[in-house]
Amino acid sequence: MKVVLSIKPEFAQQIFEGTKRFEIRRLLFKNKDVSKIVVYASAPISKVIGEFEVENIIQKELEELWQETKNFSGITKDYFDQYFTGKEEGFAIAVKNPNLYKKPQNIKEKYGMVAPQSFAYMR
Repeated sequence: MKVVLSIKPEFAQQIFEGTKRFEIRRLLFKNKDVSKIVVYASAPISKVIGEFEVENIIQKELEELWQETKNFSGITKDYFDQYFTGKEEGFAIAVKNPNLYKKPQNIKEKYGMVAPQSFAYMR
């Protein structure tokens, strides 16, 4: 099963460069059968730009999550702390085999859906 995930362009770029190996999330999809993530780069790009496989999903208390992912999260500790304000635990999606599309795709035309706020299951 695939999920479309909205990711800020700078973080999406890091994923496809191979420097960001963990996509950090406050909330995550409930379906455990998700094996691929389709990357929607949010504004100003506003296009589907690629996809990657889910190697595994880490769910931990925040300090443990930071220690495990900090070298390849693509974010600073300050950003991490701000992002998780009010939370006790978080998620990290481990990126495997990122594939940047040759041509970005319009989500409405290609997939018949609107850009998700956070994520959306693909039909």
